[in-house]
Amino acid sequence: MTAIIDFINGLLWGHVLIYVLTGLGIYFTVRFGFLQFRNFGEMVRLTVSTDEADKAGISPFQALAISLASRIGTGNLAGVAVAIGVGGPGAIFWMWIVAMLGMATAMAESALAQLYKVKGPQGNYRGGPAFYIARGMNLPWLGTIFAVCLIFAFGLIINAVQSNSIAQAMESSVGIPPIASGLIIAALTGLVIFGGIRSISRVAEILVPFMAGIYMLVAVWVLLTNLGQLPEVFTSIFRSAFGLQEVAGGAAGGMMVALLNGVKRGLFSNEAGMGSAPNIAAAATPVPHHPVSQGFVQAFGVFVDTILVCTATAVMIIVSGAHQMVDANGNLLEGIVMTQKAAEYFLGPFGSYFIAIAVLLFAFTTIIACYGYAESGMVYLKLGTNARMSVLRVGVMAVVLWGSVQTVAVVFNAADAAIAIMAVMNLFALAILSPIVIRLVNDYRAQRAAGKTPEFHIADHPEIARGVDAEIWK
Repeated sequence: MTAIIDFINGLLWGHVLIYVLTGLGIYFTVRFGFLQFRNFGEMVRLTVSTDEADKAGISPFQALAISLASRIGTGNLAGVAVAIGVGGPGAIFWMWIVAMLGMATAMAESALAQLYKVKGPQGNYRGGPAFYIARGMNLPWLGTIFAVCLIFAFGLIINAVQSNSIAQAMESSVGIPPIASGLIIAALTGLVIFGGIRSISRVAEILVPFMAGIYMLVAVWVLLTNLGQLPEVFTSIFRSAFGLQEVAGGAAGGMMVALLNGVKRGLFSNEAGMGSAPNIAAAATPVPHHPVSQGFVQAFGVFVDTILVCTATAVMIIVSGAHQMVDANGNLLEGIVMTQKAAEYFLGPFGSYFIAIAVLLFAFTTIIACYGYAESGMVYLKLGTNARMSVLRVGVMAVVLWGSVQTVAVVFNAADAAIAIMAVMNLFALAILSPIVIRLVNDYRAQRAAGKTPEFHIADHPEIARGVDAEIWK
């Protein structure tokens, strides 16, 4: 099994995704007129002013909170450490590049998810890549494959990664056995996910701003108290990104190692192009009433995840030198243990507990958010009945327990393979449907330029009406 997973990762990550992901991100960036910069103010404005919902959807802020719950997880703590440990400090530079390009990709996939959304069995909005593949591309069989992968990757495998990081952090900081951590997290997960998407949104909109805010406050304190070292840190990142630092030091590595690991961990963290966040973006009531408005909100989520939170973790690790520390056996630190050592450098013994608490909150909210994504896959497959959802919920709890006792390499490698397969299908769909999303963005901007509050009515766009629910967008 390990050999198969390694083959899939080597093929997709080494020869397909890096080029397709960056290429499509560049394409959308150019076609959207560099919206990351041109429309950044609009992203912020929509994010802070959208708290409306209706009986069929959650509010845009709740959708953002759930997508951030998924994005801000172990990828921001353990994932950044893995990227630096394997690819050097330069991997962070490539994470930044992936995030900036990913903002355009996130806009595209979330706008399409909004456009092709439907009402599910309970009358709630549902959508995502499976739906725009089936309805926009008229390929329901490929939508089915995506939905199955979504349930497997996000309902199961990704959640094993989260529980694995929680268990490691708890064992390292307070000595709780991994199996005990797994049992506790599985039970808490069940309490939330058995309440469905609205229960998840209520928990996420409280926990996510709280946990991200506290973490960023600590990071800002670290930056302010170490201003003198920041030029050296960023010099190290840029030199390592292009292989200059490794060549100078005679060490193995180089630009491609930094790039590969930065792209992998960047995608794992911000999820742009992966086809995950669109599933919850589709569940929102857009404000204003236009598919692009939720696209802007989700693009801002990518910025928060990588440019803010991942960078904060990276600076703590590099300034502290935790990426060069070894354990009792003389091995370089890896994963969440590296991040804990970095926090101890600045906060003393409390640092380990602080990261353990951060991992607990970040990873727990990721688990419940990823389950929310899996629900969309179930609805697409017409398996959205209460009984079948209950089977999925029990399965999620079981995988959370299983992941807590696995090794870092096994869990991360399985997650990489699952993500890669989903991303390939989603990026293919985005490329085919790109003319439609470009039309949507142009329509939104034209209305803004005319001084109007953008509104979208499908009757005004008969050329893209196939597959769109006319009742939702009347």
